[in-house]
Amino acid sequence: MDRLDIFRPGTDHVDEIVDLWVALAASQKQYGSHILAEENRSQLRESVLQHLAGDRLLVAQRADLCGFVTYSVEHGSFEQDETRGVVENLYVCPDCRSEGIGTALLERAEQELENHGAETMTLGVMAENEAARRFYRRHGYEPHRVELEK
Repeated sequence: MDRLDIFRPGTDHVDEIVDLWVALAASQKQYGSHILAEENRSQLRESVLQHLAGDRLLVAQRADLCGFVTYSVEHGSFEQDETRGVVENLYVCPDCRSEGIGTALLERAEQELENHGAETMTLGVMAENEAARRFYRRHGYEPHRVELEK
């Protein structure tokens, strides 16, 4: 097995990251996501560039890029009693799962958020994605707020 590297990518990785993000969006359709994958490729590219510019994106690489995580410190319009870090997107290619890559990406993102003052971590997961919910529970995440849809 190749060595795993977690790092901040450069602009030379943008197209690969966009491809991973399109795969993430496409895979979430089975859990009820309304986001269209290919139809949002240009918006996803813009988001990747913004995350790169803000140092809010990490990638995992073995031989090739095999995953990514985006994150930010929450800055809302309401004052809160804790600074919240938000793990926005975490994706690992299906053929690289169960190798610790998701854990490595999540831990590095949490560390980065803590370094920027986050005291609490939050993230969203599709309700029907039981595997992702199990993964996050194993890492200490518990339901805090539930979104309902009709």
